[in-house]
Amino acid sequence: MESKGLPSNHSNDNRENRVKRKEVLEKKKAMDELIKSASADKDPLSSFPSFRHFDRNGLSIYLKSGCGDKLSSSIKQYIMRLLKANMEAPYGFEWPTEEKVKRSEMVAPEARYIFVHEAPSASTSEILTMSERKRPSNNCVEDRGPMVGFVHYRFTLEEKIPVLYVYELQLEPCVQAKGLGNFLMQLIELIACKVLKPHECRGADCSKSKFFSYEFLFK
Repeated sequence: MESKGLPSNHSNDNRENRVKRKEVLEKKKAMDELIKSASADKDPLSSFPSFRHFDRNGLSIYLKSGCGDKLSSSIKQYIMRLLKANMEAPYGFEWPTEEKVKRSEMVAPEARYIFVHEAPSASTSEILTMSERKRPSNNCVEDRGPMVGFVHYRFTLEEKIPVLYVYELQLEPCVQAKGLGNFLMQLIELIACKVLKPHECRGADCSKSKFFSYEFLFK
């Protein structure tokens, strides 16, 4: 009489692999949903009203949110002009190639922006006028005052970890070295903290730019 064999280790291994695979897929789905939810917030500044304004060191600044696939032609022109003004020299002969990359990144649907405007009450004695800085068309002025910089960031997965990447933080020379850059990074950190889980993600990483690196970790 043939004896009935016991369940093989192979069968147990298959069961364990199915369980592990299910767990991996469920975690990936949760991470994808987290990124989707984070990107769905079209105006993250609404959660941080105190960060809409920056009034320090002679500056009067107003911040506004934006999306890459909703940019007006005048704002696109402004972004590329400021990028060229700030980055052409550091990139050197690589700039023409990088410019094409940045132009494509600029309008991606997942691109999120914080636009930096002079507040209407800004002192002309402290900040150069729009004509003096040869900015793009008046369409960038809107009711917020002329634009003087921007932050381009995105929510994404990096090695299966949800992160907020800062692709660009660009300011005109007249508003640099006055604490505005640090203020903007504080805001980005708050946005990251609000939508990403602190114990499992990096809140922001500016290493996308080889000329500007800044990273903070949540632990």
